[in-house]
Amino acid sequence: MNRRPYEVALPSAELAKLASSTIRMLSAEAIEKAKSGHPGAPMGMADLAFVLWSRYLRFNPQDPTWLDRDRVILSNGHASMMLYSMLHLCGYDLSMDEIKQFRQWGSRTAGHPEYGMLPGVEVTTGPLGQGFTNAVGLSVARANLAARFNTNGRCPVQGRTFVFLGDGCVMEGIVQEAASLAGHLGLGNLTAIYDDNGISIDGSTHLALSDDTRKRFEALGWAVLACDGHDHAQIAAAYDQALAITDRPCLIMARTTIGFGSPNKGGTCHVHGAPLGADELAKTRAQLGWTYPPFTVPDEVAAYFKTCVAARAADYDAWKKEQKVWRDSEDDLWAQWTTFTSRSVPADLKANLLAAAAPGNKATRKQSAAVIKKLVSATPWLFGGSADLTPSNGTEMPGAGIFGKLGDTPDQGPSGRYLHFGVREHAMAAMVNGMTLSQTHRAFCATFLVFADYMRPAIRLAAMMELPSIFLFSHDSFMVGEDGPTHQPIEHLASLRLIPGVTVLRPADGPETAMAWYHALTNLQGPTVITLTRQDLPVLERPADFNLDRILRGGYVLEDQNGASLVLVASGSEVAATLEAGRAIRATGRLVRVVSMPSLELFLKQDKAYRDSVIPPACTLVTVEAGITLPWRQLTAARTVHIGIDHFGASAPAEVLSEKFGFTAQALEATIRKAIR
Repeated sequence: MNRRPYEVALPSAELAKLASSTIRMLSAEAIEKAKSGHPGAPMGMADLAFVLWSRYLRFNPQDPTWLDRDRVILSNGHASMMLYSMLHLCGYDLSMDEIKQFRQWGSRTAGHPEYGMLPGVEVTTGPLGQGFTNAVGLSVARANLAARFNTNGRCPVQGRTFVFLGDGCVMEGIVQEAASLAGHLGLGNLTAIYDDNGISIDGSTHLALSDDTRKRFEALGWAVLACDGHDHAQIAAAYDQALAITDRPCLIMARTTIGFGSPNKGGTCHVHGAPLGADELAKTRAQLGWTYPPFTVPDEVAAYFKTCVAARAADYDAWKKEQKVWRDSEDDLWAQWTTFTSRSVPADLKANLLAAAAPGNKATRKQSAAVIKKLVSATPWLFGGSADLTPSNGTEMPGAGIFGKLGDTPDQGPSGRYLHFGVREHAMAAMVNGMTLSQTHRAFCATFLVFADYMRPAIRLAAMMELPSIFLFSHDSFMVGEDGPTHQPIEHLASLRLIPGVTVLRPADGPETAMAWYHALTNLQGPTVITLTRQDLPVLERPADFNLDRILRGGYVLEDQNGASLVLVASGSEVAATLEAGRAIRATGRLVRVVSMPSLELFLKQDKAYRDSVIPPACTLVTVEAGITLPWRQLTAARTVHIGIDHFGASAPAEVLSEKFGFTAQALEATIRKAIR
């Protein structure tokens, strides 16, 4: 949809300069008081921010989570004081006292923006390029929502995504991946504003960058505009053009001076990551003609921003009224809308997923594929994709359509729910976070577990934001086989378990796979990682009265003997072999208990009484997993033995590797016998 700027009286040149100086000085003064921060970017971007917030952004500070607001992402998160200044000026719940506490203990004005800490902060940013890629994910979710609900004359989805980025973001590889996919998809609701100041921490960007950024983005399918980032008329003209472009994303290359207003440090690397210093701050005040006390918003600037905010009221009220009319019409589409906005889970979801995980000796990736097919109709807000491994991951979503431009294939268009990410794991994971931030979609992505290394930064940020993103990994052990050690994950399960707030599930059969997905879809307190086998696994035998909800406790007794003092614990593909080894040991007269532990994290969250009922403190404990043993050392008992693989794999058929590395039932039996003598 082609949007026009809000009808706000243009400020005089003097007032516009004063407003931009207010943003610059609030930023510089807060950083000076903190004795820490990055004044250069906020001071250089102040004019871009002023024009955007005053005339173009769709927002309501009284309803900061309004579903149809524009999203502003600060990919160059070190420019946080610019964002905080704008939120304060626009009437968000951010007091001047909190700005004065920038970067201090207990303050909501963190050094880099943190999601959930302040209204108006849409995503946690800091690692360069992640925010840009989150913005691409948000734009995908918004385009998908618009395609599905902007019908019959109603237009409930008009919001756009704006993302600020700097020279560092432009250099990061993740931005290349995300920009390539955004251009391919024709995301016309995305505008990127490039703070093109030519300075990095080391000095001029010419030390490391000689790309023609314009040509690069144009080659990726973007519209590219340019402006003087300190000329308000040029900035407004660029925003006008960007809003008129609806068939592809737009990059505005705004040439700016880092630290604008600082007479001695402006335009240099010395203003990038350190306070101006008292002397240079005083000289900056003089250069800008700033005569106000520290942390002052001039009355005329405050009044102008109130006018700007008020101009949005009619837009917001009209949208809310249209929603009420739509709701009262009892339109079937309204019911679908409420399902999206609540992302509600059907009451019978668990039973249906368990039924979908068909019995039989199948790889858990195939069991997962059966579950995903059921989810297509059960959870219409679920959006997924794979990194060019759809057949291998088993992530097809039959009937959901492919997200993309209209006309490429019969089932492709912006209303599709399956996204072919291509070979772009870095961007894929961060885009999933953006989609999950949309308030309307839950997103998953998939690849081989060995490529989790490429996705780790985004998974870490999902955990930090407590986002319920879903990351699906197949080929989860050295059983990948002939592809060799480069493709055989050894340390990857451990590295993912090390991230606070991530729940890793490694199911051993169909029911555990179904319950892993159920947990992922009902867990709202952080990301879920599900790892799946390439090779077929047998269905585990459970007691007739077994309650499958026990799987959700992370670990449970699979087979037991009264008074067992030897407890064998395994996950995923090792459970069946461990069960067989336990039975062989039991035949010699030793009392044995076998425990399946699909999630170490969920098990460790259980109360001590439950944990002790599964693994008695006085027992001899043996853990088995085809990965490094470090995580399992969190489980303690009177005596512990950890069987794993603390070295890289090799190229050979999976059954050969299983024998050579000691993971057959016979080899496990021998190892356990030797260890417990």
